[in-house]
Amino acid sequence: MMAAMRKIDLNADLGEGGSEDAALLKLVSSANIACGGHAGDDDTMRLTIDLALSAGVVIGAHPGYEDREHFGRRAMAFPLGQVADLVARQVEKLATFAAAAGTTLHHVKPHGALYNQADRDALFAAAVVEGITKIFPDAMLYALPGSRLAEAGRNAGLTICPEGFADRRYLENGSLMPRNEPGAVISNVDEAVAQAMALANSGKVETLCVHGDGPTAVAILRRLRKAIKDDGLTV
Repeated sequence: MMAAMRKIDLNADLGEGGSEDAALLKLVSSANIACGGHAGDDDTMRLTIDLALSAGVVIGAHPGYEDREHFGRRAMAFPLGQVADLVARQVEKLATFAAAAGTTLHHVKPHGALYNQADRDALFAAAVVEGITKIFPDAMLYALPGSRLAEAGRNAGLTICPEGFADRRYLENGSLMPRNEPGAVISNVDEAVAQAMALANSGKVETLCVHGDGPTAVAILRRLRKAIKDDGLTV
């Protein structure tokens, strides 16, 4: 029997005001679209959905703290009910625009501090998942493998898509290195591609993220797609 073709999804965070979304959408297979919290507005959501559909890219909601000054990357202390409501509100908004465009959401991926706090804190993760399931009860959830977020999603009956990062360094426990630490973001194309391929071949992840606001995002994805093909994987 022929061996099954190995596949890996490539995702990027889009609709955040960057200038290269159209180029990135030619290189990824799934898009995490900002829902008007940390970035984006009604117009950018509609435009990014349309661009993704034209490129044959599936779309997901990318809810984040409504803290544009810090791009949703500053940890905040909200009541858990407020966290759930914030996530539900943003997922619902993008789902509404997706329906108007004749499509549905494929997945949800929390943004920035929401994602990182849910990685570490089981109660916080459960609140994020509660917000998702209010709107999208059969969602696919992109999450770090072994994270509290993945565990909470699995407990709620969501499909978990384990995620790795090409352009972020990791701590020894598998969490992402905080962005305020030197070297936390990988902009060197060779380093990012090497890390991404190691993750892809580890068997632990099903999707790889390249942040759309990174200065070398397009270059990383172009090189990564070649490396994936050379290694016998498909996107």
